[in-house]
Amino acid sequence: MGKTTGGKMKKSCLIMAAAILICATVVPATGEVVDRIVAIVNDDVITLSELNDTFDPFMRKIEANLSGQEKERMIGEGKKTILNRMIDGKLIEQEAKKSALTVKDEEVMGVIKDILKSRNIQMADLMQALAKDGLTLEGYKQELRGQLLRQRLIRKEIRAKIVITDEEIGDYYRRHRDEYEGKEAVRLKQILIPVPAVADDFIRRRAREVADGALRRIKGGESFEAVAVQYAQGSAGAAGGDIGFVEKGSMLPEVEKIALSLDIGAVSPVIESPQGFYIIQVVDKRGAGLKPITEVRQEIRMKLEDEKAAKKFEEWIAELRAKSLVEVKL
Repeated sequence: MGKTTGGKMKKSCLIMAAAILICATVVPATGEVVDRIVAIVNDDVITLSELNDTFDPFMRKIEANLSGQEKERMIGEGKKTILNRMIDGKLIEQEAKKSALTVKDEEVMGVIKDILKSRNIQMADLMQALAKDGLTLEGYKQELRGQLLRQRLIRKEIRAKIVITDEEIGDYYRRHRDEYEGKEAVRLKQILIPVPAVADDFIRRRAREVADGALRRIKGGESFEAVAVQYAQGSAGAAGGDIGFVEKGSMLPEVEKIALSLDIGAVSPVIESPQGFYIIQVVDKRGAGLKPITEVRQEIRMKLEDEKAAKKFEEWIAELRAKSLVEVKL
């Protein structure tokens, strides 16, 4: 009896709060509603303005490419899809709070810095790209924060409970042999002196001088690994420049041409590319043919884990919805 009464009181409070919010968004002069609630998710609400803000980048693309009934249909379906994602996001946030999971500002900025580095762009370039899609940096940060929070919750609630057996790995390998027909490949160590896409001639000449200096040190007797630790970036630098096997067709044309022509142990001259200046050393070579299972075991394990995690997540979020108060008012 007490539990039922408490549930009714909670729902009544939510409805009252929703009514207050709706009333607060009415313009007194005209009586026009400028905002309203489109979903209630337990103790949280999603407003029409929030939905429209999230949907805006998709709206721009729809308006640019479609018209008439097809346009209206895509807008309607698109808003429903985005609203469902937002509801899932609210549920995940709520569960994360229960689990005391958080994402710090420094972690979000760390992800952004990694993105800038991987794309060889500056913050101004990113902000320009976001603005083109109708997004703000703050909105982008919130999106990244949500993704990180989701990853942590999935890791805690789902991935940590997934088991992949050797039998499953072997079965996948046998059923997907065509995926592991390897191409000709070379194992490389590399040093990259990056050059921003917008760099002027002075910056490019300076980068070339740095690359020439690194090559002189290697030719002078220093090990490639020692020089790479100083010049190479990220995990490749920590590994002495070793980036593992790289298949033919997946390298930059300027690098691939020289990499495939070098003997094992040989060091290249400085190679100029749009990304900057490379120096490579060929560590090993591999001909075309079926990759051994020992080489692809971890790759298969990750694929199977991703497949199971995706299925488990759908089941988990469905269960979460079933035991939550979710009302859609779109």
